[in-house]
Amino acid sequence: MQRRFVVYILASRRNGTLYVGVTNDLMRRVAEHKAKQVPGFTRQYGVDTLVHAEPFDSILEARARERTLKRWHRAWKLALIEQNNPSWRDLSEEWL
Repeated sequence: MQRRFVVYILASRRNGTLYVGVTNDLMRRVAEHKAKQVPGFTRQYGVDTLVHAEPFDSILEARARERTLKRWHRAWKLALIEQNNPSWRDLSEEWL
């Protein structure tokens, strides 16, 4: 079975601090962020709301997209989130 990889964006709140990451298990990774198990940036700034996710079949494609998004201007990331999730709802709430 082929693994799915996900590039995701977390936010501290609407128009707040953003974090771009990649994982092969989005549910586990988001749960780690929410439980503050991940030391560093997301724990320090309270970034744990899943506002955007893009699936990929290849880790190479996912990492390339992650690098691209990390280089984007903040305004472009905000526009991407607004386009797909205008209410900035926490997409991980669907799993609970």
